Amino acid sequence: MTATKTVLLVDDSRVARMMTRRMIETDRPGWQIVEAATGEEALEVYSRVLPDFVVLDVNMPGIGGLEAAKRLKAVYPQAVVTLLTANIQDPVRDQAETMGVGFMSKPVRADVLMAFLSTEDE
Repeated sequence: MTATKTVLLVDDSRVARMMTRRMIETDRPGWQIVEAATGEEALEVYSRVLPDFVVLDVNMPGIGGLEAAKRLKAVYPQAVVTLLTANIQDPVRDQAETMGVGFMSKPVRADVLMAFLSTEDE
């Protein structure tokens, strides 16, 4: 796990991004973390950076996480994406599963986040 990876954090809440960033920096020192505050910004940043992992909030103004994940996977089917949301309803989980993306509930737990960041490309 010494290879440097890049994580794209997408959340309209600056505080949520800071908390998630801190967890990653603590457990994965040296990893690059880039941020976006909207789904639209996430699509633009992804195309420039091509991160190894994407953590997407579901409920954001404009393009939400589900739509952003759908658009990312359409263009970059290899993208490793998980949704992060307080909305733990089954339809959201089902949509995530159908799209081939992960699902984590807020508040995110460090062990769950690190398990996602430990997944390898298949």
